[in-house]
Amino acid sequence: MTLFEGFAERDLACERGTVHARVGGDGSPLLVLHGYPQTHAMWHSCAPLLAERFTVVAADLPGYGASLRPEPDEDHAAHSKRAMARDLVQAMASIGHERFAVAGHDRGGRVAYRMALDHPDLVTALAVMDIVPTAEVWAHTDAESALGYWHWSFLAQPAPLPERLIAGDVDAVFEHHLPTLGLGVAGPDRYPPEVMEVYRRQVEDPGALQAMCEDYRAGASIDRQLDEADRGRTIDCPVLALWGERGALPRFYGDVLEVWRPWAPGVVGHGVDATHFLVEDLPERVADDVTGFLTAAG
Repeated sequence: MTLFEGFAERDLACERGTVHARVGGDGSPLLVLHGYPQTHAMWHSCAPLLAERFTVVAADLPGYGASLRPEPDEDHAAHSKRAMARDLVQAMASIGHERFAVAGHDRGGRVAYRMALDHPDLVTALAVMDIVPTAEVWAHTDAESALGYWHWSFLAQPAPLPERLIAGDVDAVFEHHLPTLGLGVAGPDRYPPEVMEVYRRQVEDPGALQAMCEDYRAGASIDRQLDEADRGRTIDCPVLALWGERGALPRFYGDVLEVWRPWAPGVVGHGVDATHFLVEDLPERVADDVTGFLTAAG
């Protein structure tokens, strides 16, 4: 199976290092971002469809895949969504995209909305997939969500506890944890073995594993603090929210758009018949929804 056919593999410069990406298509620029525990490979089926209308940059988040690995710091700012967003803005500028749309799933969605808050003049439109803002996750935490999102607290524990426990039994992550979120359940046509192997190798890589835990430590600390400081500010560019109806968001938050409206008053969106990993479950549907949204947004 050929992944990202017609896309060029690029290492894009930013102040902290390089961002690894696949670049393809023609049209207005669209940055697409992945979630945990993935890489840009999660867009393997969706990105070529988007590239029929847009210049698509599918990037590995800083700390993930083949992108730069920030050095952990005490307050986890190096792995904050603010720092990651800055890296990606610089990476896009390095190939001539000063202004662009951004679509992000899971952790990538958190980077994407932080980018829209911090760089409102640069983000032309925003699509977030299967998330609500980080501050809302913590504010809405109850017994049900604490059990469903247990990995948020586990991965955020001080180093090296989660890293050592995961490294001691990587199979537990792939055979028990990730399938409960939906990864791989749609079958090998959506999750080909070579893509699943990319995800597995990342969890087996000590540097990437550390970065993933630091991502969640930032989510429990500085990212939450930045969100709380920004309550009352809004994202004014067009915003699309998509979520998996078989995922956690409808159970934990009810009306997902209502949770987003204080942050993005003009948000539009809907659920789709998918798990948390909706981009891989339903790449054609996601591509259609994002393309229609961006076309309407102008």
